[in-house]
Amino acid sequence: MSTTALAQSFTFPTGFQTTNRIVKSALSEGIAEPNGRPSEALFNLYKRWGAGGAGILMTGNVMVDKDHLVNANVMIAEEENFLADYTTLASHAQAHGTQLWMQINHPGRQAPFYLDKAPVSASNIKMPSKIYLEPRPLEEEEILDLIERYGNAALLAKKSGMKGAQIHGAHGYLVSQFLSPLTNVRTDKWGGSLENRARFVLEIYRNMRKKVGDAFPLGIKINSADFQRGAFTEEESMEVIQMLDQEGMDLIEVSGGTYERAAMVGTMQKESTKRREAYFMDFIVKVRNKIKSPLMLTGGFRTATSMNKAIENGELDLVGLGRPFCVFPDVAKELINGTRTECGVPDLLTGVDKIDMSGMLQTPWHQFQLVRMGKGLDPDPEMDVWMVYEKITGKKRPVLE
Repeated sequence: MSTTALAQSFTFPTGFQTTNRIVKSALSEGIAEPNGRPSEALFNLYKRWGAGGAGILMTGNVMVDKDHLVNANVMIAEEENFLADYTTLASHAQAHGTQLWMQINHPGRQAPFYLDKAPVSASNIKMPSKIYLEPRPLEEEEILDLIERYGNAALLAKKSGMKGAQIHGAHGYLVSQFLSPLTNVRTDKWGGSLENRARFVLEIYRNMRKKVGDAFPLGIKINSADFQRGAFTEEESMEVIQMLDQEGMDLIEVSGGTYERAAMVGTMQKESTKRREAYFMDFIVKVRNKIKSPLMLTGGFRTATSMNKAIENGELDLVGLGRPFCVFPDVAKELINGTRTECGVPDLLTGVDKIDMSGMLQTPWHQFQLVRMGKGLDPDPEMDVWMVYEKITGKKRPVLE
């Protein structure tokens, strides 16, 4: 099997070059200090990943406001008081030639009540789950302040020695909430038409670019669609991606779904898409013909053959892998040198349909692997799924008949 395509370097429009075509896409680590400072555990984790051969490592959610968090123990880039720690993180991650990019985010309405007593969003449309409170619509001056915060976080990434920054515009977080007509029912210049709904993300990008200059790569993770009736559609996503392309975005990563409708974990894909592995391949092929910006696809890739084929066919430029990096931290190196031909993650099944159908154990099981690597341990592919269940629910495992 040829791994020529995966092993190729890639040069961004800015001139920055990656050593290969594999990217560890963003995974929320949940092991920062309680105040959002990068921790020793994060240094250990990114040192481990940095030695694993990926061309780029995207950080997990780095928050722009300490009062609005997607989950506990996430990194915060609100001020420069953590600059030395981010510099250490970049140094550990990039010691072997890998690039570290900061993924920048705000949860908007998608922040649980025990972390955010006063959530904000484009509008006051509440998440259906009881763990979320109704958000307050952002005022104009607050929107402008957030645009500044995103830009300041990107500048912090640059000052720390990281090689790029990414806007999280997918999966139902704040940027995604502005884009969707389901969650953005504003009647001012930030809502209504697609042009108005896209204004927030475009102004974030412009502010970032002004602060970091033309030579620092900037990317975005964006949904192909939200997969909800009345929400952000594939056609709208195509238009916004073209807007971002015209602005000069350096990397566009395609994903999909929200935490109400989780297409990003492959729960609702067509059989034709599943056979091709990558969840959003049909969409990205359409995008490829309309834009010049480099493209990255994350979600579903599990074999080197399919990854290489997608690059060789010109369908995308970079392959994003998430959960495989939780279990196989050297997966990039192994796929490239041929010692690994596939990277399927374990089926996390308990035998209880209600639990297995909910997918409730998928994310914490993988996150516990990051905790292990943060302690200097190897991942444990045999980690007991019931142990994870007991830790996150506080309940004993049920007796199965």
